[in-house]
Amino acid sequence: MKLVVMKNHEELSKHACELIINKVNSLSSPVLGLATGSTPERLYEMMIDKYNQKVVSFSHVKTFNLDEYVGLSENDTKSYRYYMNHHLFSQVNFTKGQNHIPNGMASHLEQECQRYEQLIADACHIDLQILGLGHNGHIGFNEPGTSFSTRTHVVDLERSTREANARFFESIKEVPTQAITMGIETILQSKQIILLVSGEQKAKALHRLLNGEVSEDFPASVLKRHHDVTIIADEAALQL
Repeated sequence: MKLVVMKNHEELSKHACELIINKVNSLSSPVLGLATGSTPERLYEMMIDKYNQKVVSFSHVKTFNLDEYVGLSENDTKSYRYYMNHHLFSQVNFTKGQNHIPNGMASHLEQECQRYEQLIADACHIDLQILGLGHNGHIGFNEPGTSFSTRTHVVDLERSTREANARFFESIKEVPTQAITMGIETILQSKQIILLVSGEQKAKALHRLLNGEVSEDFPASVLKRHHDVTIIADEAALQL
């Protein structure tokens, strides 16, 4: 793993944006893996700015998001499809049908997982995957104890994860208890991975990632086994 330390969240986002734009501009049919949450919001704003400046086009780009809540429709303002439409998809020139997110409203969730996994395989896997780091070490919604050999699957969300995400809802009672997520093995098949870690609230998790052992009890630790991982962290996340 390569660690890049940036002064603050703004600089972290700028560096990540540069890496993504370079990747998009260097490939004829790039496939990006995208994440949601507060950390990548500024990154997506910068990607939109680069598009408006005509530095980059996204018309040839295919995207796959890491996860989606079970039980939220794409029009629900708390769904990750809505998040991505609002923060990125609707503001640049992606070709219609090229932005993929699991369907949390599918009547047969296991079939949806298989369908999503097959879409990724048909795209010849992901060229550049953006990840965030959960307080408990989760990547995507792969909670502690998840097998490293998992593919896209339905997961029961830990209370700590639901509590961390409750700030996006009226209360924790509204936070879904399940999600569909790319599996750890699916993530590891990405050709390149960028892990974004920002803020002192992530310092403990980042410290364990950098200094701890590889263990299914801390899913992000598996990134040590990948051949091309860049951790972009701000100074606040490296306080320990």
